[in-house]
Amino acid sequence: MAAEITTAEYRALAELRYLIRKFVGEGDAAARAAGLEPQQYLLLLALRGLPEGEEATIRALADRLALKHHSAVELIDRLETHGYVRRSRNREDRRQVLVVLLPRGEKLLEQVARDRISELRASGAALVNAISALLERGGSPAVRKKPR
Repeated sequence: MAAEITTAEYRALAELRYLIRKFVGEGDAAARAAGLEPQQYLLLLALRGLPEGEEATIRALADRLALKHHSAVELIDRLETHGYVRRSRNREDRRQVLVVLLPRGEKLLEQVARDRISELRASGAALVNAISALLERGGSPAVRKKPR
């Protein structure tokens, strides 16, 4: 039988969820401020941050974003219309469509990513504390400071 979940674990889990939601919400706002929809930013990020050796196919990007293939295609259509990405056929397998990040898209991506990295560097310790509290079986996360 599994051990009882402690109050400290509930608090750590609640804190982790709060911090993740806050980070995602602020990221959405940063994307919009840069002129991107949040899903567009996430696709550009997935494209630029693909694991080494993984091709930037529509399928790979859809998988990274947990989207259906047709939803990824629609998102790529919008990004291509704005000149952020370009599609091309794979030279070895013409059935595969590859997506390439264009300089205009890279510039916007960098603007938002720079903001998100700065935010993590400034307040990421709270995320680490919440995760550590859960991994350490019942420790209590550090109390966050209330926003001013």
